[in-house]
Parts: sequence; C-alpha cells; structure tokens
Amino acid sequence: MLRRQRLARMALSFGLLGLFGLLLGLGLVVWGYHSSDGRDFSLLNHSLSELGSYGHSSLAVVLNGGLFFGSLSLVLCWLFTLQLSRQLSGHLLYLSLTLTCMALAGVGLFPVNVYHLHTMMLKWFFIFGSISVGCYLIYLVQRPFVAATLWTLIPALISGISLGAFLILPYLELGITEGDNPFYYELVLQLPRPDFWLPAVLVWLGLGSFMLWVLCLLLCTKEAPDEQEPIESPY
Repeated sequence: MLRRQRLARMALSFGLLGLFGLLLGLGLVVWGYHSSDGRDFSLLNHSLSELGSYGHSSLAVVLNGGLFFGSLSLVLCWLFTLQLSRQLSGHLLYLSLTLTCMALAGVGLFPVNVYHLHTMMLKWFFIFGSISVGCYLIYLVQRPFVAATLWTLIPALISGISLGAFLILPYLELGITEGDNPFYYELVLQLPRPDFWLPAVLVWLGLGSFMLWVLCLLLCTKEAPDEQEPIESPY
C-alpha cells in the first residue's frame, strides 16, 4: 500500500510539473512573439510549428524546451500510473498516453526546421492522442460512474474530436488545403493566410483540450487507478 501511495504521489507531481512546463513554454513564446510583417499572434491563423521555428520565432528555444521537458515529465507520470493499474483497459490507456506525450516531446525536440521529423512527430501525436481518448472511453465503461467523471469526459471528448478531425478532414477532399494535403504538412504555409485557418485552430484546440483533459485526470482522480477503495493519496 505504501509503495502504491508513493507511486501515486510521484505520478501526480510529475504530471503537474509537466503541465506547468508546457504552459510556461507556450505562454512565454506567445507573449514574446513578434512577426516580421508586424501582425499580432492569433490562435486562429498561427500554428504551433511556426512558434517553434528557429529563425522565425525569437523564443523558439523556450517553446521547444517546454514541449520537450514538459512532455517527458508527463511520460514519467504515465509510467508511474501504469504500475498502479490492474485492468487491461487501464494499461492500454496509460500506455497510449505515454506514447502521445513521447510524440509531443518529439515535436519539441525536432522543430519545423527539421521538417520531416517534425511532421512525423506531429502526426503521431494526433494519432496516439485520438487512440488515448478511445482507450479512455473503454476504461470508463468498466468503472462505476461518479460525478467527477464528467470533468474528465467532456475535455476528453473535445480532445478526441479535435485530434480526429485534424487527421480525417483532409481525406474528405473538402478543399480546405491545396491538394487536400494532410494538415500536418500545411502548418508552415507562408502568409498571407485566411483569418480563420482551420489547421491551426485544430492544433490549438486539440492540444489545449488534451492538456485540460490531463489536468482533470490528475485533479479529479481521488484514488489509485483501478482501486475500488480510496487510499490516502492526492492522486
């Protein structure tokens, strides 16, 4: 029991630290962003990739560092939580979350200056993120419903829809991008862009809702994974 409590506390600590690192990096680079053409930053038509582009963004190293180290901290969080899980659905959930955060760390490690590696990491972040939401829904089916579940379910659904739409919409041939290329190939499109640019919006909505979902998982889970009886743990 004491070992499980220590693992739970370490998971919570690394999880909150990881989220803080991600938010700090994103907040600083958005605050300090200066476009070469004098345009202000907008979530509606500026992408995560260009904020982390060396030579384009003056604080790219801050964003990429926040993505890399913050995501690695979340990886440790899920690895600790994985050891607490006793159900197959729990193992699948925390393993998929681990892979999602590893891919997000790769987005920071390989900025858009390393184009092919960057787009590959971005693609796998959206793939594993979508899988994580699916695994979470399966995980919930096997557990008693409690009021706190809504606080995790709502951001999970928003995240799943956003991440899935980012991957699927280009294949519907709606003409959103030139040649209906996958969105992760279009995130370095040069200005001028539409004031409302769907690929960028889905990136921010997907990433933001994913981080909110992770925060709700950390704060709303009052017992160790798969435990029926609460333990004296903040996680």
